[in-house]
Amino acid sequence: MNYNIRGENLEVTDSIKEYVEKKVGKLKRYFDTPLTSEVHVNLSVYNDEQTIEVTIPMKNLLLRAEEHNTDLYAAIDLVVDKLERQIRKHKTKVNRRSRQEGAPKYVFAELEREAQQQVLEKEDESDIEIVRTKRFDLKPMDSEEAALQMDMLGHAFYVFTNALTDETNIVYKRRDGRYGLIET
Repeated sequence: MNYNIRGENLEVTDSIKEYVEKKVGKLKRYFDTPLTSEVHVNLSVYNDEQTIEVTIPMKNLLLRAEEHNTDLYAAIDLVVDKLERQIRKHKTKVNRRSRQEGAPKYVFAELEREAQQQVLEKEDESDIEIVRTKRFDLKPMDSEEAALQMDMLGHAFYVFTNALTDETNIVYKRRDGRYGLIET
């Protein structure tokens, strides 16, 4: 795995870097192929609270976890635990689906780079200010898998291509805790 470790309001020392690489490196055991993409790790400190965010872009899945704690090393341990749970949950779902559909056993694919771009625009204060732009490929999937991806990312909505209709759909979490689907 290639690591991209960044610190905000924090100097990333060799010991912190080694600890992150050691802990996140334990995730290798869940992959059948060698990992060739970058693991993005952001460490930050605000008001004596340590925050760590780890993003691992994969071909069919984006693993992301964030954790806050007063101890940086404890936050690193907690974020790795979250990532392990996400991987196990996804593998269980994929294996269950492959048994149901009779398809060959699915294994994690090799990581690939996904293009993400951030754009900061500053215009008049009266105008709407777009502070971040994200670009991503829409993967064909069903609404159940999209809801699972949304939960794994911790977002309130998820945009995807419906595998049945080949149209862009949006799944979102409702206030009552259930899910909604917007078809375009």
